[in-house]
Amino acid sequence: MTARWTQRNPRWTWLAAVAILLLLDQFTKSYFSNILELGEEIQVTDWLNFVHVLNTGAAFSLLADASGWQSWFFIGLSVLVVGIVSVVCLARQVEPMDRWAGAFVAGGGGGNLMDRVHIGAVVDFLDFHWRSIHWPAFNLADVFIVCATLTWCLFSLRAPIRKTPEEPRS
Repeated sequence: MTARWTQRNPRWTWLAAVAILLLLDQFTKSYFSNILELGEEIQVTDWLNFVHVLNTGAAFSLLADASGWQSWFFIGLSVLVVGIVSVVCLARQVEPMDRWAGAFVAGGGGGNLMDRVHIGAVVDFLDFHWRSIHWPAFNLADVFIVCATLTWCLFSLRAPIRKTPEEPRS
């Protein structure tokens, strides 16, 4: 029985996954940027709004109020992280789960990097809230990165498979 194409070509599969994630992220950001004015929101449910906001900072708007240097800092940091993850996933033999998590980091990090380079900020459009308490707005790229990170953390908690020493032959 032959292996599936994705198993025989893990690097091409990884590149395709990253491309799909990037396209999905950029499409959703473009969609919400086009249907909503900057700062506008649409209530979807009692706990979810679609919004159009720009974040010049990092997660939770960290450093968003800095004087502008943070944009270059986050661009450099994104290039470094996406670059390292890409090299590891493409150049080395890695576990399939690590490669998939790496694709989500590269896709999400690459999507936010594209925003920073193109418009100087990241487009966020998902606003979860409970009454008047709002979680900071985010986007699909952020979801990809968080899911990959949680997956890596959960899989790192697994006990490594220990090989039993072979019995000496007499």
